[in-house]
Amino acid sequence: MRVPFIKMHGLGNDFVVLDARGERLPTMTPSVAAALADRRTGIGCDQVILLEPSETADFRMRIFNSDGGEVEACGNASRAVALLHGAEASVETAGGTIRVQPANGGASVDMGVPRFGWKEIPLAYAMDTLTMPVAWEPLENPTAVNVGNPHVVFFVENSDVVQLDRLGPEIEHDPLFPERVNVNVATVERRRRIRLRVWERGAGLTRACGTGACATAVAAMRCGLVEREVEVQLPGGTLTIAWAEDGRITMTGPAAEAYRGSFEWDDFA
Repeated sequence: MRVPFIKMHGLGNDFVVLDARGERLPTMTPSVAAALADRRTGIGCDQVILLEPSETADFRMRIFNSDGGEVEACGNASRAVALLHGAEASVETAGGTIRVQPANGGASVDMGVPRFGWKEIPLAYAMDTLTMPVAWEPLENPTAVNVGNPHVVFFVENSDVVQLDRLGPEIEHDPLFPERVNVNVATVERRRRIRLRVWERGAGLTRACGTGACATAVAAMRCGLVEREVEVQLPGGTLTIAWAEDGRITMTGPAAEAYRGSFEWDDFA
């Protein structure tokens, strides 16, 4: 079966988008997703995005990391999908229903309400999620946030010098996080600006992570470090994150289509 795809990215976080809203595709499996994501023998991407019909929203978005694992949410992919769809829409995800609105070469996404309870992250056992009494070498006392997927956020003096390629996988796979975790190291530069690097669960170091930007901004707001709307500077570019008084997070930033192509499904199955 010949399957069309759209290659897209949000600040360099790149996706292979498969649109199955009008034509049913063969069943996506972790091995197929990982094969498509492989940058040497596949198409190459951080995440494979599968769009399907939904009974509860305008359509459904499923997200597979480059290791083949299916995850709940992806902020950058949400903006890319909004651009592809071309109109405001409700989108069903495994992390909850979000709303997307294309705008100015990108999109704004209502990412919903963050969760802070230790069972909601989830953690393996009860603890304060605002200042967690744990450490991994120089990284200590993170804040935990679930924004559709689990994150821990470390505020450090200089995020650029943290050995995130070494510490990221150790923290991601720590038994404290039964569903693994995304790892964020952030430096607050001023009340409306944060510099951020992210180790993404199942994908590794990434040029941008939309949910990481949301989680980090909310964590900084909870700690009183920034205003309720901030710019988050990632290696790939800048996102604007606002946390409204009603508790909902809005993420705004660019997205782009790179190219289109097609592949034989059986070559990757």
